[in-house]
Amino acid sequence: MTQKYKSPRLTLPAGERDHFEGPSDAPVVLVEYGDYQCPYCGAAYPIVKKIQKNLGKRLRFVFRNFPITNLHPQAQWAAETAEAAGAQGKFWELHDFLYEHQSSLGDEGFFARYERALKLDLAKLKDEVAQHVHLTRIEEDYMSGIRSGVNGTPTFFINGSRYDGYPEFGPLVSALEEAEKQST
Repeated sequence: MTQKYKSPRLTLPAGERDHFEGPSDAPVVLVEYGDYQCPYCGAAYPIVKKIQKNLGKRLRFVFRNFPITNLHPQAQWAAETAEAAGAQGKFWELHDFLYEHQSSLGDEGFFARYERALKLDLAKLKDEVAQHVHLTRIEEDYMSGIRSGVNGTPTFFINGSRYDGYPEFGPLVSALEEAEKQST
């Protein structure tokens, strides 16, 4: 007797607690569990941006933190920094900046570079990161990923089901468009 493999599902559905771009009524929701220091996430970043541009208002993109600290020593710091920027209304700006400057994460002067670029309250941001103010949020993201079957980054979910294909533009857009057809 053979068993049919069933793709893992999100245990924590995408919602208002999440960082998202795109309309709440979009027919397709793409959730990424990512690590700011992961080179594969860095490679997927411009692909996701291109997909967002391509699908426009038909897509809601959600990002959740999944720092793999045993491989990426700056991942936790980067996630906490993004969340601290989010508390100042600048999550997406810093999310993008971290991926665009991935090779210099943790370098001396990194804070000063993005302070000028993003116009953040740097003292508040540094204080929140040092005190781990947003650690609970990151742990919630991480544990929801574990419960959903995430075991590496990037891991994508489309309308709640894990996408097990390669994160290239063509295959990912095809999967998103198929999910859109199924949602209507």
